[in-house]
Amino acid sequence: MSLNRRGHLRRDRLRRDRLRRSVLRARTWPLALGLVAALAWSGGSAPAGAGPSDTGLKGAIDTILADPRMDGGAASVVVADATTGERLYERDAGDRLMPASNTKLATSAAAMALLGPDYRFRTDVLSTGRRHGPVLHGDLYLRGGGDPTALASDYGRLAAQLRESGIRRVTGRVVADDTRFDTRRLGRSWAADDESSYYSAQISPLTVAPDTDYDSGTVVVEASPGAAPGDRPKVKVTPPTDYVRVDVRGSTVPAGQTDTLAVEREHGTNTVVVSGDVPVGGSTTKEWVTVWEPTGYAAAVFADALAEQGVHVAKAPRLGLPTPPGARLLATHGSMPLRELMLPFMKLSNNMHAETLTKTIGYETSGHGTWGAGLSAIDGYLREEGVEAAKLRQVDGSGLSRMNVFPADQIARLLLAVRDAPWYADWHASLPVACAPDRAVGGTLRTRMCRTPAALNARAKTGSLTGASALSGYVEDAAGRELVFGIVLNNYLASSVKSIEDAIVVTLAGSDTARGTIAAAVAPGHRNAHRTAPADLECTWRKPDVC
Repeated sequence: MSLNRRGHLRRDRLRRDRLRRSVLRARTWPLALGLVAALAWSGGSAPAGAGPSDTGLKGAIDTILADPRMDGGAASVVVADATTGERLYERDAGDRLMPASNTKLATSAAAMALLGPDYRFRTDVLSTGRRHGPVLHGDLYLRGGGDPTALASDYGRLAAQLRESGIRRVTGRVVADDTRFDTRRLGRSWAADDESSYYSAQISPLTVAPDTDYDSGTVVVEASPGAAPGDRPKVKVTPPTDYVRVDVRGSTVPAGQTDTLAVEREHGTNTVVVSGDVPVGGSTTKEWVTVWEPTGYAAAVFADALAEQGVHVAKAPRLGLPTPPGARLLATHGSMPLRELMLPFMKLSNNMHAETLTKTIGYETSGHGTWGAGLSAIDGYLREEGVEAAKLRQVDGSGLSRMNVFPADQIARLLLAVRDAPWYADWHASLPVACAPDRAVGGTLRTRMCRTPAALNARAKTGSLTGASALSGYVEDAAGRELVFGIVLNNYLASSVKSIEDAIVVTLAGSDTARGTIAAAVAPGHRNAHRTAPADLECTWRKPDVC
């Protein structure tokens, strides 16, 4: 490890320790609605009866996993010393369970290793046409490099570059070149009923994000009540574009009546239907909705930007053709570097970033922008890091597919292996931080493990699907020993098992694991533990964000 990197990590740890002590002394952050209550904390040894002769870490974690919510379920758990790799706890470590968004640990690490932390996506405008004064005779090629963070304003800057070059009229059309990736837009076995949900957007190397969460391939639709009963709801689309057609079928009803307003895109179209009732004076319904064919979305937004800049294009856009050899570069936009993209990607568990990176890895390593090529390269990277890739299955980059299976054992191996990578500090910083209230720091963990020794200590990737939950990362114990943990829980019927994961991590944070002084946390019961639950998604997948 270089002196610069060692000093960086030391300063980061000192800042984190000071902030954590401040929080534990002065702040009590409530947990988010619908998530766990504050963990009950008790010092001392593990509860009696945890094992026939074990009152240490094994007994404490076994007792947590004996929670009735896990009856009939499956748990794969590993705890290890981060420095030596010594296994401190194992529970069915080799069992293959659905990791949900813990899949992003593999994808993100491979992206940093194979693409590099300085990697940038490029979006270019090119032409083979002849220029006569302000007139360009020919087509404009909008060539996508895969940027999942491209905003409408970025396409506006591309258009401004053309205007600044003196172009005022294009006799041809905008041709959207999305050939860097294949034409397969949705991942393997993604649920059909998620099609219009923003966490399941179509993947293209040309796309648009409507916000700085960079939810690529979506528009934001806001529907608010009219002034009087009988009025149609007022609707706003961001970014404003005619690529999406809004069909308002809803109605404003008298104040006090039930709000049933719903926003959803019709299958196979870009028609967004606003249906149901909204009472006078009621709140605005805001939904992030996917578009059908994001390449066309990007072309439409760019065409609008050209018009706003006073650049007239004679013909309608055309999609899916490659840029001819020898085309001249007229304008370009570069994304933020990958090390910065890692923050919204991992903190907010952005599925589309994961899938774009997977296809980009495929393109950069083999010349094929496909899931198959990308996953093959990720598999190769994992093997080089000592992960037994033959013992897991990864079919997408994000973990949205229920065909992914990872044992906690292999997750822990990866978490141990990356610690000596030159990009580790940036990657580690991208993990959500327990109870850090800033959304850009705490991410999907910002309301969890508050008022415990894990607050501002644990850094981990969350994961949630119906009947599948995971939490894997790093935490320091009470004596400052850094630990790696991998927790994957499956096949439960409770609406949430997050407090079980949290109790394990809090136990680690409050214990001196080297001396065997174990302070066991107790996961509170869940009031709906006996009920079958609907989809248990990442909290940041529920817009507006409720974390």
